[in-house]
Amino acid sequence: MKKSLFLKSLALVCFAFLAVVGCKKEKTYDLQSLTAGGVDLNGATSATGVSPTADIVATFSQDLNASGASGAVTLVRDYSDASIPVTVTVSGKTLTVNPNEDLGSGTLYILSVSGVIAYADGKSNVTAFSRTFTTAGTFAPSGAIAHWTFEDNAEDQAGTFDGVVVGTTFTASRNGAAGKSATFDGDDDIIEVNNGDVLMNTEDFTLSFWVKTNSSGHVDAGGNPAGHFVMGLGAFKGFQFEIPADYKSCKLAASYDLGNGNTASEDLWFPGDGKTFANGGWQGWDFCKDLTGSGGVEGLLKDKWANIVCMYNSATRQGIMYINGEKMKSFDFDLWPDGDAKRGVTGLKYGGVAPEVVNKLAFGFIQSRDGLLWDTEPWGGFDFTTANHFKGQLDDIRIYHKVLSADEILLMYNSER
Repeated sequence: MKKSLFLKSLALVCFAFLAVVGCKKEKTYDLQSLTAGGVDLNGATSATGVSPTADIVATFSQDLNASGASGAVTLVRDYSDASIPVTVTVSGKTLTVNPNEDLGSGTLYILSVSGVIAYADGKSNVTAFSRTFTTAGTFAPSGAIAHWTFEDNAEDQAGTFDGVVVGTTFTASRNGAAGKSATFDGDDDIIEVNNGDVLMNTEDFTLSFWVKTNSSGHVDAGGNPAGHFVMGLGAFKGFQFEIPADYKSCKLAASYDLGNGNTASEDLWFPGDGKTFANGGWQGWDFCKDLTGSGGVEGLLKDKWANIVCMYNSATRQGIMYINGEKMKSFDFDLWPDGDAKRGVTGLKYGGVAPEVVNKLAFGFIQSRDGLLWDTEPWGGFDFTTANHFKGQLDDIRIYHKVLSADEILLMYNSER
C-alpha cells in the first residue's frame, strides 16, 4: 500500500515537473521595444519630445509575417481624430512605421497595432496594443510651406525660402520657449525672400505670424505717428499686411486669381466695429467682431504681442482673419454683386510686374527695395526713413497652402503665446 502511494506521489511530482518544463519551453510572444527617433514609446507614461519626422520602430520577440501588416497599424492625430497615412515595413522581428507626412509639433498622437499580424512560425499573432506620444516643440499644424523662426538668422525651417537680412537684428521674443525674433528699427531694416510668387500661388492659403509693434518714436516726416507696413510681396500685387498709424484697424490686401487669366486685389480689412452686410457694412462682409466696447483693434495690436492668422478658403470662397486664436473678420466672394468678376475667384495669385514691383517677399516693408511702386511717396518709398517702415518684432511666420481649422488656430495660439 505504501509503495502504491509512493508511486502515485512520484507520478504527480513528475507530471508537475513536466508541466513546468513544458511551460518554460512555450515561446513568449510580445512587444520587446517601441521607439521613435531614440525616444522610448513603451514606458509607463506617454512619451514626449518625439521628433515630428521620426520613424516608429517596434521590435517583437519573434520574427513577423509581413502579410497584412500594413492594414494593422493606425496613427491618429488626437485633437482632430484624423488618420495619418503611414507606410509599414516588416523585417524579421522589426516592424517600422513611417508617417507619410511630417507630424505637427507639440501634437498628441495615438499609435495602434491590431492583433492581425501573425508571427512567422504561424503559432500566434501579436498582442494588440496602443501607445500615445507627443511630438517635440510647441503646437503648430503640419505641412507649412515656409517657416521663419528668426533664431539669429532668416533661414526657412520648412523649405528653401531663406531670407536676406538687411539691418535687422534678432532679440528676445515673446517668451523663453519662442527664442528670438526679428526686430526692425522702423527706418530701413528689411528681410527679403526670393521667389515669393511660389509662396502665394495656391487655391487655399494661410499666413500665420506673431507681431509686436513699437510706436515709440515711430513718426513720419511731419512728426506725426507713422503706420506699419509689416510685410509685403509686391504690395497688393501679391499680398501685404499693414497696421495704420492710429491702430484702429489692420488688413491683409491680396491679389486673387479670377479664373480667367486675370487677377484683382481685395482687402481682408478688420476695423473691429462689428459691421457686416446685415448692419451697414460692405455687401461681401459676413462677419466682423465688435471690439468697440473692449479697446478696439488698438487694444489688441498696439505695442503688445499678437498672433495673426489670415486665410483664404477656396471651398467656401471666404477670406478669414483670426487674432489671438479668435475669429475677427471674414468676407465671402459669393456675396459680391451679380456679374462682379470676383465671383469667379479660384485662389490667390501673384499679379506683379517688374519694375513696378519685384517678386520678393519682404518682412519689414510692403515690398522689396527694388520695386518702384510708390517710390516717390513720402509714406511709401523705401528710401524715406520716415515712410511706413515697420517698427517692432516679428516671429514664427508660417505660410501654408491649406486652410487651418479653428481648433488648430486656437491650439497654436495657446501653445505659443
